Amino acid sequence: MTDRAMPLDRIPLIALDGWRGHLTALGVIAFAILALFLGDVHTMVSIWWNASTFGHCLFIPLLIGWLVQQRLPGLRQLQPVARAPGLLWLAAGALAWLLGAAAGVAMVRHGALILMLQGATIALLGPAVARALLFPLFYAFFMVPFGDEIVPPLQLLTARIALLLLDLTGVPAHIEGIFITTPTGYFEVAEACSGAKFLIAMTAYGVLVCNVCFRRWSRRILFMAGALTLSVLANGVRAYATILVAHLTTVDAAVGFDHVVYGWVFFAIIMIVVMAAAWPFFDRKPGDPWFDPQALQSTVGPSHAGRIAGAALVLIFAAPLWLAATAAAADPLPPVLAMPQVSGWTRTADPQAYPWKARFDGADHFVTGRYRNAQGQVVDLSIATYDRQDEGRELVGFAQGAADPESEWVWSSPARAPANARGEQITAPGPVVRHVVSFYRIGAGAPTGSKPQVKIETMAARLLGRDQRAVAILVSAEEGEGRPADAAITAFLTDLGDVRPLADRAVGIQ
Repeated sequence: MTDRAMPLDRIPLIALDGWRGHLTALGVIAFAILALFLGDVHTMVSIWWNASTFGHCLFIPLLIGWLVQQRLPGLRQLQPVARAPGLLWLAAGALAWLLGAAAGVAMVRHGALILMLQGATIALLGPAVARALLFPLFYAFFMVPFGDEIVPPLQLLTARIALLLLDLTGVPAHIEGIFITTPTGYFEVAEACSGAKFLIAMTAYGVLVCNVCFRRWSRRILFMAGALTLSVLANGVRAYATILVAHLTTVDAAVGFDHVVYGWVFFAIIMIVVMAAAWPFFDRKPGDPWFDPQALQSTVGPSHAGRIAGAALVLIFAAPLWLAATAAAADPLPPVLAMPQVSGWTRTADPQAYPWKARFDGADHFVTGRYRNAQGQVVDLSIATYDRQDEGRELVGFAQGAADPESEWVWSSPARAPANARGEQITAPGPVVRHVVSFYRIGAGAPTGSKPQVKIETMAARLLGRDQRAVAILVSAEEGEGRPADAAITAFLTDLGDVRPLADRAVGIQ
């Protein structure tokens, strides 16, 4: 007998051979990923369930299971083997999650979960199995709720298609942003009417059809181009038809018509048309093999699934640990945020044509006030500050900013703004039109109107422990007869001067 410890490199590892062993290791790593990032998993599934735009995502896991099941005969002929290079994909996912968490971008965090699960699959099942499962692994990206960014341009495009068709059919109409006026009434191409829901769902459906029904890339590209184009045009025709029904009958009749043709029934009709047009060109026959197992399987060699799984665990825990380790204490904000004195302008209690208030959830300070100058121009100034940004209290994000989705104000189009600001036109019932110019700043950086730039600067501040204090400055004016909003905003910004001193005072930078 001896008391000498066995060298670490001589300690036997638990055997993880064959499909059962490798799938067990993969299951452990997948469970660790889902458990560690459970908050992001819950958020993603909640979006699937609650947002109609992403309702189709509920079916993606089932479709992935079906795609894998279709490939089982060939997979059984392959031998899984763990390989370290697959950890690079998992590491990329962990890094993406770290960046997304630091920037406060949920879509990046959700995509990072998919990357980590893909990386675990590649690392623990090996390159041959990964190539056999290439499309199911890729298709998992459609579980990520993405596409909200295309809503405003689609609203504008749908409104212009409807206006063009109204002109062609002799219906007098005027367009302003996403609002169309006819002799019958005033119509808004709302977010729900933008067609984004159909376009996103059609993209997921079209990609699936391309893999299942086509072999040639030329036909796949033509199918996707035709399907997406038809979705956009059909939504424009639907908006036009709703307005035309209102013009020929009543607005109530148009609302009833829209309720009938709108929704998944409308989408199903478009899918039927797309499939009927593409059917004669399908070139993948039922029963065609998805891959050649003999061409994929290379020399197996030793598999170290236990060591690869251990390294995977280290990588997935590294990202949240790094974020926690680099979190710096928030720099203090001034106890009171006061409205500034602006030369040539005085505070006024004049009522707004329609009540408006910017929305900044979780702001440490938020103040707003009206100013009038000698020429009778009136502007509203709003300032919001944060000592640091977290989930649910961000400078830019869903529902934050000029147009609160829970109010009657809706975004209608871009508007003029200085180079370092964001310009928006928003509209309320009446209609009342308002222009808003927004400046954002993180720490002592330069003011910007770019939301992506705000996210990048927030990410850098959180990762490197820099000053995270943030401020939003909004200058707004109502559009009126003989008193253009842009002129009032320009005059106020000219007299205010550089917004940096105002931002410095707001967050307490000396």
